[in-house]
Amino acid sequence: MRPILLFLFSSLLFTARLTATAVPPPTDSTLIEAYIQGLQAGKVRLVGNYGDQNYLADSTVVDASGHFTLRREHPLMPGFYYFLLPGQRNFSILVDKDQHMTLRANADDITGTMQVTGSLNTELLYRNFKFQSTQDPELGQLGQTLRKFPATAPEYKTAKARQNQIVEERKAHLDELYKAYPDAFFKKFKVAGQNPDWPEYRKANGDLDTMRNMLYYREHFWDGVDFTDNRLLSTPVVFNKLKRYITELVPQVPDSIIKVADPLVQRVLPHKEYFKFFVNWIGLNYENGKTKVMDGEAVFVFMINKYITPDKAYWDTPENIEKLRKKVSEMEASLMGRKGPDVRAQTPSGEFKSIYEIKAPIVVVFMFSPDCEHCQKQAPDIQRLYEKWKDKGVDFYGIAVNTTDAEWREFLKKNKFTFTNVFDPSNKAIYGKYYVDITPELYILNKDRTIIAKNLVAEQLETVFERELRKLKM
Repeated sequence: MRPILLFLFSSLLFTARLTATAVPPPTDSTLIEAYIQGLQAGKVRLVGNYGDQNYLADSTVVDASGHFTLRREHPLMPGFYYFLLPGQRNFSILVDKDQHMTLRANADDITGTMQVTGSLNTELLYRNFKFQSTQDPELGQLGQTLRKFPATAPEYKTAKARQNQIVEERKAHLDELYKAYPDAFFKKFKVAGQNPDWPEYRKANGDLDTMRNMLYYREHFWDGVDFTDNRLLSTPVVFNKLKRYITELVPQVPDSIIKVADPLVQRVLPHKEYFKFFVNWIGLNYENGKTKVMDGEAVFVFMINKYITPDKAYWDTPENIEKLRKKVSEMEASLMGRKGPDVRAQTPSGEFKSIYEIKAPIVVVFMFSPDCEHCQKQAPDIQRLYEKWKDKGVDFYGIAVNTTDAEWREFLKKNKFTFTNVFDPSNKAIYGKYYVDITPELYILNKDRTIIAKNLVAEQLETVFERELRKLKM
């Protein structure tokens, strides 16, 4: 019996081996063959897009005949990609589930000669590219005419009529593609990228009603974006629209930005990936040190306070969320429109002086670090401005940070500062009062000691002085 059992076991093992070797190798989820005639040999990089970031998705090598193959066991994330080619050339593809494709083109005119098989979305992308490229030269000439002549000139009216005609032709072309391929990712991509028509509302006197037009345009700006489709986040469309909506279609004043950004974030709140991207981009775009908008960090503070909470910010840890919210709580005290916190600390002579002891109607709080290059550069201007304005209702209060007593005293001596300067080695005197993460930092307080300006450089101070002193004389 034993030999028989052994024979049976050996047979089973042999059969198992046969079965194992007979299993075909895994198929490529992504297989892109490209033949670009005239392209030099070298490395090819495939660059993807997510939100506001580009990333290296994959790479391969093109041979001397212009042929390269990109194989992947795991599929690419659906979205918009472009190949970076040798010789400073590139071309784009639009990827969905159809990731087996062949691309043929001439290196001297890749877009115009591109032939696509196997990928409907990339084929439609190039069909649209080619249609528009035939009109681009004329559109460029029309644009020059429109800039050259006033709106009442016959030349302007003729050029505008032709421009409108071309725009309608482009819409008709896209509509034709949409009807033929209603379920294609290409349609979602293009519809999302379209901007609303400018309605050209006019006032009773015939003038353009710019405000009404802008409000309509902004209200309908996101109409074409399907927030249930995460594929669009992997194209440039969503970021380009978000950036334009927030930074170009809204006055760059914190209250105005918040008024427009908050409803948009509320709109995407049910769509996790859009919510994550929108909140982070809007908030970080106005973080202190990253924006030129005065008091732009008010937008950052608002976004963190309302949306970066343990129940909403699913992408981060409770520890990180707590640290961020702590940082924001420190920033809140010194936002514009709030009462400037008082600071009381020691001067070089050892006496304690506070901001609120200063009698001048305008006070500049100057926060500096002696080893900061920008502080060193601005220091002479600060002393000069103090000398010029000290008898006109302006005083300065300097606060040294991130330094030592000896370095502080040396800095004051070198720059011949004669206005009030204080330093607290323990940092207790200023902690949680005037937020500063980059020096120098300048805050201006009015007669009520309300913060009326911040995030300034020395050469901007006098404009504020003149404006505020005029108010006091009214």
